[in-house]
Amino acid sequence: MFSVGIDLVEVKRIENSLENPLFLKKYFGDSELLEFKIRQYSPQTIAGGFAAKEAFLKAVGKGLGAYPLKEIEILHKKSGQPYFLLSGTAKQENENKKFSLSITHTKDLAQAIVIAQ
Repeated sequence: MFSVGIDLVEVKRIENSLENPLFLKKYFGDSELLEFKIRQYSPQTIAGGFAAKEAFLKAVGKGLGAYPLKEIEILHKKSGQPYFLLSGTAKQENENKKFSLSITHTKDLAQAIVIAQ
């Protein structure tokens, strides 16, 4: 059985949130934070990651707050392809599922789609 989740985020919303130093630590895991630092990600890329977290929750039939968003990390292969690194309850409840993730953005919007199997 397949399920799909999609989300769209305004980049300006994330740019405003980045002004709060606690924002990244609250919603992004350690591996993501390290990747942000190494690759010097733009607000558009961070917005795409945030959209991916929300799309993941929709794909697994959960609402915002079902898992701490830090448990749903979005990392990138050398090719740039995004993938999930799950931990905690998000991992335990979804370890038998496979996920496909795609993220795109423009200057103003970031969108992610997740297919869960």
